[in-house]
Amino acid sequence: MHADHAGRTADPVDPTRKARLASRLGGTVAARWFEALYETPLLFAAILDDAGRVLDANQPVVEGCGLERAEVLGRPFWACGWWTPDPELSARLRGWCEAVLRTGEPLRTRSHFFLGDGTRRLVDLVLFRVGDDDGAGYLMVTGLDVTDALATQREREHRVDVQADALHQVAEARQRAIETVRRAEWRAEERLRRLVVVALELLGAETVADLTTIVVDHAVPVLGADGGALVVRQGTDRLRVVVGERLGRQVQAGGDLPYDSPLPAGHTARTGELLLLPDRAAGLAFTPQMAEVYRITERDAWAFLPLRVGTGLLGALAVSWRDEREFAPDEIAVLEAFAAQTAQALDRIQHLRARRESALAAQRLSEALQYSLLTQPPTAALLDIAVRYQPAAHEAKVGGDWYDAFETADGATMLVVGDVTGHDREAVAAMGQIRNLLRGLGYDSGDGPAALLGRLDRALRGLRVGALATAVLGRVERDPEDPPGMRRLRWSNAGHPPPLLRGPDGSVRVLAAHDLLLGVDPDANRRELVVELAEGSTLVLYTDGLVERRDGVLDDGIEVLARRLAEIGDRPAEEVCDLLLRVAPPGHEDDIALLVMGLRPTAPVRAAAGRRPGRGR
Repeated sequence: MHADHAGRTADPVDPTRKARLASRLGGTVAARWFEALYETPLLFAAILDDAGRVLDANQPVVEGCGLERAEVLGRPFWACGWWTPDPELSARLRGWCEAVLRTGEPLRTRSHFFLGDGTRRLVDLVLFRVGDDDGAGYLMVTGLDVTDALATQREREHRVDVQADALHQVAEARQRAIETVRRAEWRAEERLRRLVVVALELLGAETVADLTTIVVDHAVPVLGADGGALVVRQGTDRLRVVVGERLGRQVQAGGDLPYDSPLPAGHTARTGELLLLPDRAAGLAFTPQMAEVYRITERDAWAFLPLRVGTGLLGALAVSWRDEREFAPDEIAVLEAFAAQTAQALDRIQHLRARRESALAAQRLSEALQYSLLTQPPTAALLDIAVRYQPAAHEAKVGGDWYDAFETADGATMLVVGDVTGHDREAVAAMGQIRNLLRGLGYDSGDGPAALLGRLDRALRGLRVGALATAVLGRVERDPEDPPGMRRLRWSNAGHPPPLLRGPDGSVRVLAAHDLLLGVDPDANRRELVVELAEGSTLVLYTDGLVERRDGVLDDGIEVLARRLAEIGDRPAEEVCDLLLRVAPPGHEDDIALLVMGLRPTAPVRAAAGRRPGRGR
């Protein structure tokens, strides 16, 4: 179908206008139909709003019909120049549009229409309603100019009718002609339908392999082709070849070509030149190396089309046929349209991959920073301390969870587990600052946990560390009046999940008392509580990733953790850590920091090069 009658040459489609409409439609179904139909040279295509006004139309339906775009956009479809020369026809079009918008039932019909010079033509018209997620409706209009085809058919029928001396033969010829036209119409409709499906599939391609399957194995067979490949430029020294499955298992599934390869695919990917090789003689004349390609593919005709986006050359699309062929101009135009759509999809895939690789590199850097701050706990004769850290199951997240354990200058042991809000590099950086500040403040001051958390909060404000964090801080120390195996835990909680304490008798206490989190009010009062630790006690500090459930409340998760701690019994801290981590929900969406301290009569001293606190499960 050709829309620019009488030799008219229309201006190219305004990409800015197209982009504005695509932005307005957003990610709706209407947007996907519009994107698939807008650039096609094969049929008229327009999109109307729910009042029947023309939002946009492709080049064949406006400039190709001799109309001015400014006189079409924004006007009711039935009030534009295709119909207005005939008021009755205009009224009929209005009724069709309103019925489809009202009922949602598609309509297909044939109707006369007028070119800009008044020429009367006949169009095969399809109107169908497309809805979006908000319930708004759009009316898609497509059409195929069938004037010439019907005129040809009428002339043929007339010639047959006048041959009265061969009535029987004429009748048979007439029937065959009608069937041919019907089959041609069906093939044209089926081709258009499959091309639209392919265009929509291209929007979902995420890898070059996906793109090859859609274009080479799904799309080009619509045109009668039988296989092909994508050739993608890899910098300035290599070409990556991804072969479609239709070429057969004997063809290598993919590989690299030298950048200066003499093969036609390399030439087109390197120079941007369209190459058509209708037979083996043409291919061998281009380069003798095509002999091997012909041998292993058993395809005699090839077309190599450049993949361009703007001024950038991304590679080449190779399309093959089993038999020799002559390339018709309309076939070349469709192949070039396919190559343009393929190039757009390839450009999107490459940008998506680059963004993912950049995000993954940032993720790994943040994780490395985070792990560098999660050091081994101190070892002591009586205190058995073990730690674990598990990142969230979602790889795109890093968190501000941390644990720490260190000995102070006066011989006490400080224990802390905290969580900075956020899941990004800023949260990791803030976590490092808070951890190091707390270490510096607590090492030689002798202050208790409540005083230390207050000093830390004021330091965060004074040093302009703009972060919110929860933390529970404990100080394990010995009172000279206590028995040798007894210790005291002084602790303070800044908005953090409560610690759990398992006694020697197996009972588990939830140390449930907490104050305001850090970073809100540095002058807030903070409480400090004291609990005695007897030999055989186990203290558990953790972040909410261990107990938080998507469909439950935090208290339920804490209760499950407490029951698990009671069931574990008197075990070394390393074993307790591993067993408690099993409580975490599968695919947990938040990081987990866990610190377990056991008070043992004789705790083994772990070597500094022992098990690294990290991703142990």
